[in-house]
Amino acid sequence: MKLVYIALGWLLLCGSILLSMSVWAQAPQQAQIAFNSNRDGNWEIYVMDVDGNNQHRLTNNPAQDSNPVWSPDGKMIAFNSNRDGNWEIYVIDVDGNNQRNLTNNPTNDYCPSWSPDSKMIAFSSDRDGNNEIYVMDVDGNNQHRLTNNPAWDAYPTWSPDGKMIAFDSTRARDGNDEIYLMDIDGNNQRNLTNNPPASDFCPAWSPDGQRIAFVSQRDGNPEIYVIDVDGKNQRNLTNDPAVDGVPAWSPDGKMIAFNSNRDGNAEIYVMDADGNNLRRLTNNPADNSWPSWFDPAARSVSTAGKIGTTWAWIKSYTH
Repeated sequence: MKLVYIALGWLLLCGSILLSMSVWAQAPQQAQIAFNSNRDGNWEIYVMDVDGNNQHRLTNNPAQDSNPVWSPDGKMIAFNSNRDGNWEIYVIDVDGNNQRNLTNNPTNDYCPSWSPDSKMIAFSSDRDGNNEIYVMDVDGNNQHRLTNNPAWDAYPTWSPDGKMIAFDSTRARDGNDEIYLMDIDGNNQRNLTNNPPASDFCPAWSPDGQRIAFVSQRDGNPEIYVIDVDGKNQRNLTNDPAVDGVPAWSPDGKMIAFNSNRDGNAEIYVMDADGNNLRRLTNNPADNSWPSWFDPAARSVSTAGKIGTTWAWIKSYTH
């Protein structure tokens, strides 16, 4: 019986390794950033290495494709497109193949955000008369609404532990945007920022789940800020008269990518998580914006954890 358990344990271990190899065969082998650019005459989805090299186009459609977001497993990128006459959510494999429409609604669906397990997508939609947060399965099924407020709710982002969603809303009394949190079933909605009359918007959750980066106009122009999830320790990471927006954390939490027009047009920049060591990644006369980060090294931690668990299971049956 002991030999049977050992054999079964090794099968599970090998299965984990083969599964890991299968995933890696489909996901990028090095860290990359997806972004949108109109350098070819209309907005398309592009991908580049994190040092700005190897920029190449992923979509090629006369419509507008924008707001790309990597799936956490690295296999797909979700994005907005108006190729069907209004904004819809699409997904595409990271090699540019297998584009498919997940939403099919006569109103606008946009700003997708992946759940940490890559099985669900939160998004914004005005299908019920005003903008609300919705969620659906990765195949587009089971679409349902999470917020129900006469204000404008948008830009959802999933917490790394999969328990909460941050979003921005105009439900504040003065009508400005503020950052809110809610449970993934839509319950327990609460205000995180409160800074009238300026707007706080476009939240992005840090990989450790402790902080949220966002855009704020509280200094007169859009800047990148960060706040702890308890609402404390707000601080400005950029300090420039230009427009800075759409923060995106590196998977290890050490850097933040964002777009800025500080050099005359929108380009992708990256900085350390404390705002230091700023450098530009794109340099194109067109506009480049909406960065989204993927790093296979960050994924390998969870894969190693699964193999380690299997190894511990084997050991428990050999003593």
